[in-house]
Amino acid sequence: EPGRFIILYRRVLRLHRALPPALRALGDRYVQEEFRRHRAAGPAEAQRFLREWENYAALLQQQIHEDRQNPREKAVFGVQLTEEKLNDFRDEQIEQLKELMDEATKPHKQFSISKDSKYKS
Repeated sequence: EPGRFIILYRRVLRLHRALPPALRALGDRYVQEEFRRHRAAGPAEAQRFLREWENYAALLQQQIHEDRQNPREKAVFGVQLTEEKLNDFRDEQIEQLKELMDEATKPHKQFSISKDSKYKS
């Protein structure tokens, strides 16, 4: 179902526009990799993949809506994965999650202003 893949892919990327910039960049990269990886998936795996991403998109849409309704509260995006859900993951998926977590918890690089002798008066 290539049409369903591309529609969902675009929907998720559109939803990511509402995320904080660092989270959006991380999420967009992950979405691109996941959709590319599953392009040639078999029918059963494709159905499961689409169902999970449709659930993600619905949850994210709801969380974005709630955030807009309560702008004074800190936005919360995503959900905690249960042990049961984690047990369903393949080793490759666990590794991807670990990489994603490592990337998400890296300290953000800040711009630094250094004194440049060329511009001194």
